Amino acid sequence: MTNDPSTLQIDLEEQDAWRRRLTVTVPAGSVQTERRKIIQKLGGKLKLPGFRKGKVPSHVVEQRFGSALDQELLDKVIGDAYRQALQAESLEPISEGKVEDVEYQPREDLTFSISFDIQPVIELERLGGFTVQRPKIEVAEEDIDRVVTRLRDQAGVWKPIEDGTVEDGNLMTLEIQRLEEGEPAGDSRPYEIVLGDGEAIPEVEDAIRTLAVGETGEFTVTFPDDFPDEERRGEKQHLRISLQGEKVKEIPALTDEFARSQGDFEDVETLKARILEDLEREAENQAESVVRSQLVEHLLDANPFQVPNSMTDRYLESVLGDTSKFNPEILAQTREKLRPEAEKAAKKILLVNRVAELQGLMATEDEVDDRVQEIAEKNDAKPAQVYANLQKAGSLEALEREITDRKVYEFLKGESTIDQE
Repeated sequence: MTNDPSTLQIDLEEQDAWRRRLTVTVPAGSVQTERRKIIQKLGGKLKLPGFRKGKVPSHVVEQRFGSALDQELLDKVIGDAYRQALQAESLEPISEGKVEDVEYQPREDLTFSISFDIQPVIELERLGGFTVQRPKIEVAEEDIDRVVTRLRDQAGVWKPIEDGTVEDGNLMTLEIQRLEEGEPAGDSRPYEIVLGDGEAIPEVEDAIRTLAVGETGEFTVTFPDDFPDEERRGEKQHLRISLQGEKVKEIPALTDEFARSQGDFEDVETLKARILEDLEREAENQAESVVRSQLVEHLLDANPFQVPNSMTDRYLESVLGDTSKFNPEILAQTREKLRPEAEKAAKKILLVNRVAELQGLMATEDEVDDRVQEIAEKNDAKPAQVYANLQKAGSLEALEREITDRKVYEFLKGESTIDQE
């Protein structure tokens, strides 16, 4: 729309949480000029009986395509006027504009309203002077033993047993057939479950415990009240269950040979030393996470601000993922439940970004290149390939954020007191 922005009548209303509402009036002359352009453009492409191509009169075009013309006109004029009004008011939306209250009559002014969120301006009055507690890092011998036990369990081999009592912890091979009025309903289905691990509903596990290998029984089971599929809670089914086999896991002994099977370890002591190192690193990361969380909480308390609703909504969408198959009622309840945490997470992102801007801590190209090089060396790959893979996966922005976050938290730690518990 070739229109002088100064001819637009613009009214700006400030709403809550960085919400703005523009009400714009476009002069009738500008609207009519745009309408003639659309008609001329369309008429130049039409080929109708009785008229040469490109020579269809304007009134014929209007008669044949009136409603479509009006819609195209509104889309074009509103879109152009919106962009011009934003420029005139020096506004940069961070959410899609919501068009409302469109008023238009032929040969009259066009008026519409559009609402959107803008980037919040966060004033940070205090960045330090806080005292936070760093958890004490302790790794006990029992923690190392738990990891060793898990490694041995993962290395265990299932061996079939011919005779013996059905026991929890053993791997059961089953076939389950659903029955209706005593007759099979659908095909029987094979399963393998570790009895007692909760892989089947409790009443199915109870039924299996009554069988011996090679036996078949019929049972009526009820789905529990905490079953994930709410529609099936309390549902009763009649099942035919055949226990076809049972296996017991043989756990390898804790020997130097076992240690060598887990990697580049000479003996059990070397393996335990590496486990200790890993656990201490994990504990260090957890302690660092606690410090960061406390610092952010102090900053949010000292510098309160509102977050745009659209930012909270986008964060919720990223957490929930594809919701097309969700029950609408359950989805609404889930959104409501998660909204406070989503709003807080959005605030943290805004806060860290603002500190980075004020202190010049945004990730630089050199820092990104260094991180890519580090990833490449760790994975025995070429930096160019790592960079290409990150770019293709859309992960470069996340890498930049990781670098920026680390720099911001190092700065914030230097501004406050970190006490060791």
